[in-house]
Amino acid sequence: MAAPGRKHITTEPERRHRRFPRYRTNFPVSVELLLEKGYQRLDGQCKDLSIAGIGALLAEELATGEVLALTFSLPVSAVVWHVRTVVRHRRRYHHGLEFLSLSQEQSTLLAAYLAGLERAD
Repeated sequence: MAAPGRKHITTEPERRHRRFPRYRTNFPVSVELLLEKGYQRLDGQCKDLSIAGIGALLAEELATGEVLALTFSLPVSAVVWHVRTVVRHRRRYHHGLEFLSLSQEQSTLLAAYLAGLERAD
């Protein structure tokens, strides 16, 4: 810990390491969440992607722990994916969503798509 009045410099070994690398990408997404009055749909944009989840910019700030229905298509395919996710992290309108329901086939297709992308972290 840094002395009072001195800024602590984070070194590489001290940084939080992600379980899975993130990759830069950009494509439209939509999410549905259940409210008291029914379902609400929000459109957004995927900003980064990993084998375990997606970073999405959404029009509203959602609560951490909120379970969502996520819909998207990878840019290399016309297949529409419907995946359950949970909000694990949020910084204003940028949300980190963890996949809850990827099939083995979806995981394989996602891994192949990620292999051609630039790392974001």
